[in-house]
Amino acid sequence: MNALRRVASLAAAVLVVAGCGAGPGGEDPDAWTFTDDLGTRISLDAVPRRIAASKDVAAALADMGLGDRVVAVFGKPDNPDPDLGLQSPDLDLSSVPDVTGAEESGTLDVEALPTARPDLVVTTHYVGDALSFIDPDTRARVEKAYPIAAVTYEGETVEGIVDNAERLGTALGADPAGFEDDHAALVAAGDRLRAAARSAGDPTLVATSTTPDLLYVANPAAYGDLRYLREEVGLDVVVPDERDLDEGVYWDALSWENADTYDVDVALWDTRGGRQHLERLQDQPIWGRTTAARDDAYLPWRFEVAPSARGYADVLDAYADDLRSLARS
Repeated sequence: MNALRRVASLAAAVLVVAGCGAGPGGEDPDAWTFTDDLGTRISLDAVPRRIAASKDVAAALADMGLGDRVVAVFGKPDNPDPDLGLQSPDLDLSSVPDVTGAEESGTLDVEALPTARPDLVVTTHYVGDALSFIDPDTRARVEKAYPIAAVTYEGETVEGIVDNAERLGTALGADPAGFEDDHAALVAAGDRLRAAARSAGDPTLVATSTTPDLLYVANPAAYGDLRYLREEVGLDVVVPDERDLDEGVYWDALSWENADTYDVDVALWDTRGGRQHLERLQDQPIWGRTTAARDDAYLPWRFEVAPSARGYADVLDAYADDLRSLARS
């Protein structure tokens, strides 16, 4: 981890909060001002005490000691396979009101939100102006009553994602000194992962998701954990041909007739919704021609990660365990 960047980022967040109301003109010394990762400036009369957050951000806040601030959560339903849905051990999602709408997209329910009486709504961001689990119509309605802050993943490394979440957590009152054990765990997990990759023979990988009609191949530059596998661990993770990235910077979408385009040792499968994406891969005959399919070499690609040092330490540890299992098979 880049300690200088982290310290500078957290110091800036502390100065933002400490500086609120400190200037001339009789400003309220208890006022709270924060500028999020998208440049949105939020000004409130006091530090937010009641937060409605997407489930991943809620878990990160809990990891930073702010779980008691989370009064509502929203986003995708809980993973039907508890071994695949990584979240914070300090946040029991079943005990927090869920204000997710009925749609499969996990969109925030504007009608249910007021029951939680939040001071602040927080979610994640991946690309453009879009917010996770808050579609444009919903966003317009929410912003009339509540400020929204975003923690961005766009173009970030694991370190950058963690820094972004910690900047918000520090502004909300988390003690940066309390992050150090989790950062140590993250470093240790990275070391274990490197050793596991070597023991598995440094396999080539492809990260995938699916629909009934398409195979999606992830661009590792767009995902912090895949970038970590490539840049920090040194694994060869498939980079789709740029001209084929027809889903923005994130995915190459292939018809199942072309599912053997990328032939690698191991396939990572999208864990959202349980094992549906793995089962779809296993059922496709043309994909079955690949080395990964012939060797039954599949590893879970865990999307449901808290953007915190502890959250990513858990993810890297899971990768290490999975690669060790691969080496033994």
